[in-house]
Amino acid sequence: EEWQALREPIESGWLTQGPKVRAFEMAFAERHRVAHALATTSCTTALHLALATLGVGPGDDVIVPAFTWVATANVVLYCGAVPVFVDVEDDTALIDPDAVAAAVTGQTAAIVPVHLYGQTVAMSSLQNLAAGKGLMLIEDACQAHGARRENRRAGSLGDAAAFSFYPSKNLGALGDAGCVTTDDQALAERLRMLRDHGSRERYVHELLGRTDRMDGIQAAVLGVKLPHLDDWNSSRRELATRYLRGLAKLDGVRCLKEQDGGEHVFHLFVVRVAERDRIRQSLTDIGVGTGVHYPLPLHIQPCCAHLGYSEGEFPVAEKLASEILSLPMFPELLPGQVDEVVDGLRSLV
Repeated sequence: EEWQALREPIESGWLTQGPKVRAFEMAFAERHRVAHALATTSCTTALHLALATLGVGPGDDVIVPAFTWVATANVVLYCGAVPVFVDVEDDTALIDPDAVAAAVTGQTAAIVPVHLYGQTVAMSSLQNLAAGKGLMLIEDACQAHGARRENRRAGSLGDAAAFSFYPSKNLGALGDAGCVTTDDQALAERLRMLRDHGSRERYVHELLGRTDRMDGIQAAVLGVKLPHLDDWNSSRRELATRYLRGLAKLDGVRCLKEQDGGEHVFHLFVVRVAERDRIRQSLTDIGVGTGVHYPLPLHIQPCCAHLGYSEGEFPVAEKLASEILSLPMFPELLPGQVDEVVDGLRSLV
């Protein structure tokens, strides 16, 4: 199906934007019950465009979790604003709403919660906080394709949301690609111009824009894959259940908690173990691949050193970074392979 879909943009000449991109945008927006989906080159550009379109700039603070992928902080810096880090919850690794509330000041312009590992943040308290303080709420949904919170999909819970379609994501392209979802008509119109050199009419450039358009071949592939996403997520959840059952009574391995009222889509299946690096190497030795997402919290990343944070400020994030281990997780993983991973862990802890 993908090979056939690739022929159309190549044969038609619509290699950027074009009908395949528009068709995917419409399908993605409809799936999330939002008015607009705007395809971009990556989740990083999607987040940056969302912040820029909402007017975030010099003099503004943006609250982000200390424990996530670095792009969430980088896009704030791209805008000339300051990322203000807060700690995360110990049992879920998601942003701590109480810490967010404590971090709000007169300079705060926006909050960027991250739906980490495929689980949606409990958004109600953040929605109330943002509404009461006049703040913008932008979801980083790059790992949460299809995740739900109280029957609403991630991507429909804030002023705007950004998705990644990096190849390893639950919905992955053949390279880098991303998307912004929003119900805000004015935001959508401005973002549509910013991603295309500030233009809505060819050769007339109203704004200082960029080249952040999705390629037609990526949209073609994503359009083929989108109808399969729910089935793939269902497989991930079944595999996660098998992991949880196998690891439930295993001392030395701690699984992250799935919150009530949500539907986790397990982009990653993450556990916490002491002596993580030793165990990871031992699993590698017996043929089990693993990952670490992520080994260094944002506040002690070298690129954020100028912000003045130091080790010890966000103890939960730092403890997580030293213990987390991502186990194999993808829809085609076999139940017996999950059991092999569990048995391997049992022999090591």
